[in-house]
Order: sequence, then C-alpha cells, then structure tokens
Amino acid sequence: MTMTILRRAIYACAALSVTTLPALAADPFGSPVPKRHSKSTIIVGSANFPESQLIATIYAKALKDAGLSVQTHMNIGSREVYIPALEDGSIDLLPEYSGSMLTYLDKNATASSPSDVVSALKAALPKGVSMLTPSAAQDADTVTVTAATAAKYHLKSIADLNPVADEMVSGGAPEWQTREEGAVGLTKIYGVTFKSFKDLDEAGPLTLSALVNGQIQAADVYSTDPSMSADHLVALSDPKSLFPAQNVVPIIAAAKVSLVVTKTLDAVSAALTTDDLVKMNAELANHVSYEKVANDWLRAHKIQ
Repeated sequence: MTMTILRRAIYACAALSVTTLPALAADPFGSPVPKRHSKSTIIVGSANFPESQLIATIYAKALKDAGLSVQTHMNIGSREVYIPALEDGSIDLLPEYSGSMLTYLDKNATASSPSDVVSALKAALPKGVSMLTPSAAQDADTVTVTAATAAKYHLKSIADLNPVADEMVSGGAPEWQTREEGAVGLTKIYGVTFKSFKDLDEAGPLTLSALVNGQIQAADVYSTDPSMSADHLVALSDPKSLFPAQNVVPIIAAAKVSLVVTKTLDAVSAALTTDDLVKMNAELANHVSYEKVANDWLRAHKIQ
C-alpha cells in the first residue's frame, strides 16, 4: 500500500516519546514558509514527521560542512504544502520517498521496482524541480515476522512463506485483506494465503504487540519502525516488488543543483541504509536530539 504523509505522521506519533510530540501536534500544515532568502543560500525543508526531519537535518549539516550557506525550515506539513513551496522557491531541498512522491504527482502510476519508480518519478517531476541520486534506504511496507518465526520456517523472502502460510495467522488493518498491495497481491503474486487474518491496526501498536506476543505470525510493518530493532523483527525481502519502492531521495530546486551539492548529497545517499534509519528512529524515540543523531551518523560515515 502506498504510504502517505499522514500514515507516517501517525506511526511517528506512536513511536516517539512525548518530548518529540509538540512539533507534530502543531498546525498540520506547518508554519508559514519564508518567501525570501539569499540566492546563494540553500533552504532545507522537511515534512511534518520525525524521520523526514532527521534526514533533512543530515542533508543540512552535510551541506554546511561542505562550506555552503544553509538554512532550515522543518515540519512544514504535507506534500500539498511543501511541493508548491519547492516550486515557488520558498524552500530548495527536502528528502522524499520515491513511491509516495510518484503517486502524489501521477495518480495513475503503476511502477513498483526501485529502478522503475525512479525513472517514472524523474519524468513526473514539476518544471524546475530535480532529484539527485536515491539512497538504498527505504521506508516501505514489509511483510514482517519475528526472528523466532523466521528461524522456525527458514524465512528470508515473502516467497518462502508459500509452503507454510497455511499454518500462520496474519494481522493488520482490516483493509489489508482487500488491497492489491496486501493479502490480494500476496496470493496473486506469491501464491501466499495465510490460515486466517486478525483485524488490528495499520502497522501500529496493536499489530506490533500481537506479532511480538505470538497472537499473529506475520504483519505489515514499516521497514524503518524502531520495533524492527527493539523487538528483533525480520522484514522478509520482496523480490517480486509487491510493495512499491520507497527509496529516500533528495528533491531539489533545479537552480540550486551544483557540483558541490550533488557530490555532498550523493555521499549521504550512498551511505544511508534502511538499518541506519531503524537505529536512528530508535534513538529519537529515546530522547536523543535530531542534531546529535545526525552528527553522529555523519561522523560515523566520515561525511563530516
């Protein structure tokens, strides 16, 4: 299922501590975007959920360390707010998710694999807006099991569920049962049909609790949810691209693309992984500041 900004914000609110919630509890459309800035300054923005703000902080710090003039405008709001701001020059750069951005720009898009999604996204971008190299990191839907279940059934990919799914109960949002990017697609693409389905919530605390406690054996969980690490969960690989790719990608005003900007953000994208996002989201949930998490990551990858 294509992930929306609202879904991510809801997940983030559940995952992060109360100390991070005031920013999310503010006006859902964010504060007004500044209209004027120096032509040489790059304004880095973010959507209104913590992971977006974290990646934007990494972008901003990396560019500052490269000697560029950078300002930030975090927690802007949804795509309906920050895409027009990017087009009119109010902001210059922000992190996006390839599949969700493509669906926003082209409601009829059918691309699913990482390369197809990136190609389609390049073609769909508005005039004056560019994208740089995507990272391998994804915040996508996954079919997830516990480490114990993965070991018991020797599960590595969704395809491995085929001979054992009839022994397993899956769970999640009720609509999972009728979605192509859900139970319908699992059967159609992988031949996987679970023994039964338990109505819970959409990759939220009810689903995660049921999975960890053994009430269900498989669930749709976001790939960068801190529970992946904290609860030793295993996201099964999706070799047939049931779920659209959601690679993290820098979206930038074409006028602000330069050799230094490209080289710097390409270095970030080359280093950033899904596991990194899981670990950093967990740090945010444990009250570590965006600045420290970003600085520590940049230092560890020698981008500073």
